[in-house]
Amino acid sequence: MIASRFARKQVALLISLAFSPVLAHSAVDDAAAAVSGPVATVVISAKSGDYLGTQTAAAVAPTQSSMDATQPQSIITRDFIELSVTPTAEYSRIVNIAPSLSGDSSNGPGLSETKTTMRGFSDDQYNITFDGIPWGDTNNPAHHSTSFFPGSVIGGAIVERGPGNADNLGFATFGGSINLFSKKPLREQKFSVFGSAGTWNTTLAGAAYESGQLAGFGNGTVQFNAQRLKSDGYITLNRIKSDNFMIKVRRPVGDDTVLTVFASYNRIGYVQPDNSKGPTLAQVAQYGKNFGLNNDPTSFNYAGYNHTDKTTDFSYLRSQTSWGAGWTSDNQLYTYSYDNETISSTDPTGATAPGTKIGPLGNKDIPGIDKRNKYRVTGDILRLNKELEAGMIRGGLWYEYSKTDRHQYDLDLTLGLRDPRETKPTPLQAPSVLFDQQSTIRNVQPFVQFEWAATPSLTVTPGVKYVQITRSVDADINQTTRLPQHTSLEYSTTLPFLTANQKVSNQLAVYAQYAKGFQVPDLKSFYIADPSKNSSDPQKSVNYQLGVVGDAAALTWDIDVYKIDFTNKYVSNGLSGADAAFVNVGGATYKGVEGQATWLVGSGVALYANGSKNKATATDTGKTIANAPDMTAALGFLFKDGPWAASLIGKRTGKNRQVDYDPAKPAAYDTYLIGGYTNTDLSLAYRFLKPGAGISMLKLQLNVFNLANKQAITSISVGKTVPFDQYTFQAARSFQVSARAEF
Repeated sequence: MIASRFARKQVALLISLAFSPVLAHSAVDDAAAAVSGPVATVVISAKSGDYLGTQTAAAVAPTQSSMDATQPQSIITRDFIELSVTPTAEYSRIVNIAPSLSGDSSNGPGLSETKTTMRGFSDDQYNITFDGIPWGDTNNPAHHSTSFFPGSVIGGAIVERGPGNADNLGFATFGGSINLFSKKPLREQKFSVFGSAGTWNTTLAGAAYESGQLAGFGNGTVQFNAQRLKSDGYITLNRIKSDNFMIKVRRPVGDDTVLTVFASYNRIGYVQPDNSKGPTLAQVAQYGKNFGLNNDPTSFNYAGYNHTDKTTDFSYLRSQTSWGAGWTSDNQLYTYSYDNETISSTDPTGATAPGTKIGPLGNKDIPGIDKRNKYRVTGDILRLNKELEAGMIRGGLWYEYSKTDRHQYDLDLTLGLRDPRETKPTPLQAPSVLFDQQSTIRNVQPFVQFEWAATPSLTVTPGVKYVQITRSVDADINQTTRLPQHTSLEYSTTLPFLTANQKVSNQLAVYAQYAKGFQVPDLKSFYIADPSKNSSDPQKSVNYQLGVVGDAAALTWDIDVYKIDFTNKYVSNGLSGADAAFVNVGGATYKGVEGQATWLVGSGVALYANGSKNKATATDTGKTIANAPDMTAALGFLFKDGPWAASLIGKRTGKNRQVDYDPAKPAAYDTYLIGGYTNTDLSLAYRFLKPGAGISMLKLQLNVFNLANKQAITSISVGKTVPFDQYTFQAARSFQVSARAEF
């Protein structure tokens, strides 16, 4: 069953190529050095390998920037992940430490999907990549934080707040990128087992294997990781269970090529309604802030009616080659899939009474939905580099094709049957089918840039990327309209950029960036009678950014200022029927200042701080846009000395409004204002070296999350009327005790 879900044919093909019987004579590191391109350089800067020690501020910094940066960034190391982030975490918990990022899991750390905000940009307005490959949903470029990469397989992360260079790829470049990286292979063999137990019956168990460099395999390496997570969660009856398997094989082929195969499989099941936006205030008053589901079959909130099963896989074959005469190439052939199968009641708030829409008088059955979102994405990224005396030319092509199957059917959950409660507006529409839709995306993006070494200390990089995306919908019953839809639309744009980095000294650098970004139009723009009337111009941004980076032995720091003009906002024209269309109107301006610093005090002690002051306002009203916190801040204490390690870090998210300003409802603009919230996490760890039983190292760790037990509001979802607004809160204080044994 797992093998079939794991895209058996693709993975088998990739692994067979990696294990091809080609003699390899050079060491892994020598070959890697010969073919290092932009992605390889980033992986190295993420420091996603062994324990880094405590000799410099850069070695212990939770976040930092590179002296080679051309836009604001936060590099997060594997050391920080292992010490200060819960073992049950996924990427959102890891990157949340960075300036201008915010997001919180209402079910507990790593126990529910979290939508992170960056500078006020929502989850579908920035990219997330894994080893340089962008991934995300196909209806809009949003992400599911628990569905692909658990914290145990992430070797490091780089948060880039801006469109980046020409080879920063994805469908939403104007918000920035969260770049995740797999673990760097170790030189020596190591086998480890790990586990955690904590609040809400949370358990995690797993094993990892590092082959080290294998002489009989051309000094190649093999990495494997497997884990199982189970928890009841903080929200009542919101249980979660997930399994993840990962393998990574890296092997030199000849003297000038390195092949890498990565493959992962993830399956997660959880119990929660499709509308998991929290309880109403009336439900909070009656059941508490953690109310979610119950055991009453006559209720919309019955746990037996609300469950989701998600299966994903992600794999790639990477070939890095040095061709001589300054030429190198880096090619990634990849595929990933997502399959969400959900059964859910339709309204957990109580705003809708039980009973079918056209059922007999007195019908008390619970209505629900059968929901599917299933897609397969296949693509290739080719990067070519040519080293010249004057600098480096980088160019390439990103091609991607995706195919999606989505449906939603009405159910009678009480009877466990399709719910035949709707009449047929047209002969093509089947009873109980809200929509049954197939769609595709074909994407082609060539790019080129020139890293001009203007002086030994000044690098100036101009570049350009051309975007051409074709969306197609093939549906007999389309979403929203419930009419047939068989349409294709093409979107294209040109995105130039210019960056500069000046090394003032060995410890100080300044940078500047001008760059254009874009976001692909949402699939919902096809949910009208005639999408050909839509604008073909995607949402765009123009970014202006300046920054300074300092890196000394005892202090690493950086500060930046930014201004982003977001234009061509893609919205409905408000008309219906044949006149409905999505058009470009207005936009927003984002601006602010950000900084981060780590000071190595001495005796194993380091102090950390970051902060941002952010402002995002609509160009038409001048009002602050929804879900854009006005600030973020973090303070931390770090300690490493001998076998002991500890961290105490607090992260503050500032106030933000949950609805956009509406002249017809001006009171709501202030009513839905959240005052902000703070999470403070504590970690204590101790390492035993060679304690016996063949164990080379045993690490014991205690993590306490939300140490102050704050339970502030983190979001408000507007209901049909005010009594049915839904609220989410910080999860209560929790702890986890963890152990890791290495052999």
